[in-house]
Amino acid sequence: MTTTTNKKTASVFTRVTPELKEQAEEVLNQLQIPMSTALAIFLQQVVNQRGIPFDIKLTSKPDDYHSLSSKQFNHEIQKGLDDFKNGNTYTTKEIRDEINGES
Repeated sequence: MTTTTNKKTASVFTRVTPELKEQAEEVLNQLQIPMSTALAIFLQQVVNQRGIPFDIKLTSKPDDYHSLSSKQFNHEIQKGLDDFKNGNTYTTKEIRDEINGES
């Protein structure tokens, strides 16, 4: 990223994929915010918060059998059994509706 400066403004040049730029422009157009304004807002928030203004983290992936210790595995099984015993279950129709966004 390079920056050039004149008396009242500075230009910031960066490279992004055409797809990312297009998708961002689509959203920003709906919000009626120019790209330059959105980037200025982002940079101002970096300064105000003294860091990135949102969490940057890896998404958690579901546990799989091989990543669990025996104790963790037994705990997860017990949670499922407790849910079943307490009636915390879903019908297949409820699951289908949830998947299809109908709930």
